[in-house]
Amino acid sequence: MIRKNEEKIFEDYLARENLKHSEQRKEILDVFLNTDKHITADELYGIVRKKYPSIGYATIYRTIRLLCECGLCLELKIDDGTTRYEHLYGHRHHDHLICVKCNRFVEVVDPDIERLQEKLFKRFGFAPQRHRMELYGICKKCKK
Repeated sequence: MIRKNEEKIFEDYLARENLKHSEQRKEILDVFLNTDKHITADELYGIVRKKYPSIGYATIYRTIRLLCECGLCLELKIDDGTTRYEHLYGHRHHDHLICVKCNRFVEVVDPDIERLQEKLFKRFGFAPQRHRMELYGICKKCKK
């Protein structure tokens, strides 16, 4: 079920950009918002295609781009070349631990790291805008 705030944000964005709010876009939004993992475009395509067999790959990519532009989605490009997407709206800031063997993502929040980042911004005279931290290693399951 699409969350009303996110649906309104998407509808308002489409209206501002004079873009059509199609059933396919609505379904893609619904599937994306109801997926609790960092999803690839291929994975999203596979899920949406079950309901809309005629949906094209280009529609998935265009809609993901729109979700990123309107602030509902964040694109994560990881070292293995894979691009994943995660929910942005209503989620607090976090960083990622990424397994280089199985590509498992772990979301982490650490106040000490956040304070250190603020300290670095201040020390070098930067005005904070945003940041993203990704730490790569081998997860517990893959070490076995």
